[in-house]
Amino acid sequence: MRTAAETTEVRRPSAVRALTTLLAVTAAATVVVELLNYWYAPEQEFGLAVRTGWAMLRSLGFLVLIGHVNRGRTVARPFGLILAVTTVFAVGRLVVPREGVPALPGLLGFGLLTALCVAVVVLLYRSDAVGAHLVRHRKSLVVEGGTISWREVAPKRPPVTGWLLTSRVAAFTYSPLMLVPALVAGGSILDGRLSAVPAVLLWFAAGIAVSYLVLLCTAFLMRGRAWARRFLVAITLGVLAVDLPLCWWLLGVDGLIRDGGPLVAAALLALYGLRRATRAGEAPRPA
Repeated sequence: MRTAAETTEVRRPSAVRALTTLLAVTAAATVVVELLNYWYAPEQEFGLAVRTGWAMLRSLGFLVLIGHVNRGRTVARPFGLILAVTTVFAVGRLVVPREGVPALPGLLGFGLLTALCVAVVVLLYRSDAVGAHLVRHRKSLVVEGGTISWREVAPKRPPVTGWLLTSRVAAFTYSPLMLVPALVAGGSILDGRLSAVPAVLLWFAAGIAVSYLVLLCTAFLMRGRAWARRFLVAITLGVLAVDLPLCWWLLGVDGLIRDGGPLVAAALLALYGLRRATRAGEAPRPA
């Protein structure tokens, strides 16, 4: 067999190059703002360290998004939207201390990061050049006519709207958004609150189970199954029913706002995406 490879290089539009630069700046700003928040925090406790570490990991998400943009992947838009929204919530929940007023450097950093995230979303969804660039699917090995080639392969599933992809990406954030507060609540066990052990273990188990349920559900969601949409709505409501009461009980009102808020935002985005996909005329198949 002969091996063929595509070597043609196409210069990316200026808007796409600007977007990749903006994403790199946003990734760096995420790290800097989180370190500022942690430095100026009145109490550098275990919960704050966990939340700060999770927020800083989002900088890796922006680097992954840069790779999708450079490859022109269609998933870049929904991934960028949910990443920008949850980053604003994740950073915003740490700016305000338990008592007193936020530190000025933290507020300025949060304002800058919010502006960067808004700019990312605007470029992703409002730039015609970026939209025309983000049309590619993943590449894989293809054997055809005695030749092995590494090229783009269109998915076998029916075409889906961007809003359906947004719902899928938003749903994938459910598990980490549950596991982070569960880990924070685990710190209360170290402080002698042994009665919380069963609830914390249940929280961890639920967060892990949700990741598998979402993976199964969205696989059929992308194939237009009607029951998968209803299943995703049920998963979303179940996640909120488990996570929010546990946040309130184990972490208090402060934890409910700091950890429940980002999850509620992701859930609303997932449900809104499902609604928009349905109204866009993407008729689901019954089975």
